[in-house]
Amino acid sequence: MKFTVTRSIKAQQKLSRSLAVRNKSIALVPTMGYLHDGHLALIRRGLKEADIVVTSIFVNPSQFAPGEDFARYPRDTQGDLKKIKSAGGQIVFIPKAPDMYPDDFQTWVDVTDMTKALEGRSRPTHFRGVTTIVTKLFNIVRPDVAVFGMKDYQQAMVLRQMTRDLNWPIKFIIAPTVREKDGLALSSRNKYLSPAQRREAVALSRSLKAARQAVRTGKTDIKLLGREMTRIIKETAPSAKIDYIAFTAMQTLQEVKTVGPDTMASLAVQIGPVRLIDNMKIGGGKK
Repeated sequence: MKFTVTRSIKAQQKLSRSLAVRNKSIALVPTMGYLHDGHLALIRRGLKEADIVVTSIFVNPSQFAPGEDFARYPRDTQGDLKKIKSAGGQIVFIPKAPDMYPDDFQTWVDVTDMTKALEGRSRPTHFRGVTTIVTKLFNIVRPDVAVFGMKDYQQAMVLRQMTRDLNWPIKFIIAPTVREKDGLALSSRNKYLSPAQRREAVALSRSLKAARQAVRTGKTDIKLLGREMTRIIKETAPSAKIDYIAFTAMQTLQEVKTVGPDTMASLAVQIGPVRLIDNMKIGGGKK
């Protein structure tokens, strides 16, 4: 179909209904814009799963706490449109904040237990904003498939739980993290790193890989693994400030005391002006 940009809720709803009437399946890739190769990989995955891919671009104010980087979050709508088109995406939905959150807005969506750990502990209002905006996007776009990235592991698990709990008939896909050659997970915020900070940022993936390798040699004590990850981060990134290093069960996000087959290692580290997150499955055979 012709490359289409919609900017109103009603226009996107009408377009989604017309596609459904024509028996066209829809995959949704929600983004906050400033797209990189990780986002484009999600779009290409969506094209394998559905006839039409709708990419949303919306810097969601409700998932930023006061003092976070909402105002300076990177934006490049025209560049994003070119990238989406080059990746094969057919529809881009770019709503306005006053339309998504009118003055009398009162309804929020909460996933309770899974949002208390990891990012939820450091950013207690974050996930309410995420789950609410994705609920709204599901209701507007009416996708058959939703594609998210493993880079935001907790977010993906929370949204998958929400999708199940609310009985949306949506196929939920979590695609692998896309990384730079040196291991740094792609993120829109990476642009704020200075050259020196960018070199330090590889500390996250190095520490995760070291933990995974240690598990493969039989080490399963998370205290020892956490200390080793901390050592690597401090040696590689002297200016880094560690927010958390955590070991959780992949499906439930419950913290574990020893590494099992589905254990995930997750961490958040502040390097210069940027708070970076990353994760890796360290239990079992797959990454």
